[in-house]
Amino acid sequence: MQEPIYLVSGFYFPVRQLGFWVAAAGSIIPITLGLDAMRQLMFAGSNVFPFLTWQFELVLMVGLAVLFLLLARYSLRYMKEQLRTLKYASWLGWQIESNWTKPWLFVAYSIAKPISATLILVLMYLVIFSSSLTRPDIFAFMFIGNAFYMYVAQVLFGIVMVIHEDREHYQTLKQIYIAPISFYVYVMGRAVPKIVITTIAILITLAFGVIVLGLEINLAAVNWVLLALAMIVGLVCICMIGLALAGISFLTAKHGMGINEGIAGMFYLFCGVVFPITVLPQWAQAIGMGIPITYWLEIVRRAVLSGSGVMNIGGLQSYSEAEIFLFLLVSSAIFFVISLAIFRYADRLARKKGKLDMTTSY
Repeated sequence: MQEPIYLVSGFYFPVRQLGFWVAAAGSIIPITLGLDAMRQLMFAGSNVFPFLTWQFELVLMVGLAVLFLLLARYSLRYMKEQLRTLKYASWLGWQIESNWTKPWLFVAYSIAKPISATLILVLMYLVIFSSSLTRPDIFAFMFIGNAFYMYVAQVLFGIVMVIHEDREHYQTLKQIYIAPISFYVYVMGRAVPKIVITTIAILITLAFGVIVLGLEINLAAVNWVLLALAMIVGLVCICMIGLALAGISFLTAKHGMGINEGIAGMFYLFCGVVFPITVLPQWAQAIGMGIPITYWLEIVRRAVLSGSGVMNIGGLQSYSEAEIFLFLLVSSAIFFVISLAIFRYADRLARKKGKLDMTTSY
């Protein structure tokens, strides 16, 4: 933050050199006014804002400084409350996810589940090719896509199940609604254990692929910065899609999990998880190009398998990493707005129809 403040505060040059609007925006920063008042006291005619006296600038600086302090105090208190909600919602989600059995059995299950799911796909691949070394580029494309797709399936399922469990099973949804917390933060907190467990599952899957199946991942060649940025944007997008599905589940009777599986299956088909989107019909390719998961998986593959030639398989080889990341940002922003609108509309409709605490008697 230092460099932007240096730029618009006039530390080294008059901010009026940046234009009127930039100077006006910089004037709301107390440092800008304080520096200009000091220059007026020391050097006559050196003020950045000729229409302001140094006395008025000092008064304005003090007022803005007090306002900034009040905003900072409120923001810190607000962030503390949201982090507390996130913390306890995550703890609750972890208890629900892991307390159904003994710890050692849960660990064994967490290891066996991703490996078993991976072996299903690997055996399907080996039906076509006799070895993973026959076409290592196609094998890597398929393996990485299937591994990271776990985030889509598991996180979507986890967020939708928050509504199902709290309303149908535990019957605590109405109490959570009237609690002095943000429901959005609560739902996202409940998704955190799913993200953590899925991350561990993906790491296990990748290790199994490297050690047992001969998957070639050069850790030194991995583009870690690009991978981290893609994971942040992708996970936020996936959580927001899950929030939209959670909103829809407010209004459904017994079909919440079916809707979740249907949407996840649609992403699996159209987003090039295990095959290039170019094998799809033109209309299906158009659908896939409009879904951010397509760009997310492509950028993740390029980051993890940097320099392996996997970028020539997915159908987006004519685009650079920067362009694909831009597509990911734009499409994720669109899905963010749409998902939030869907959830708010469904939430308002569920309140109006009295469905927040309605059980469907499974």
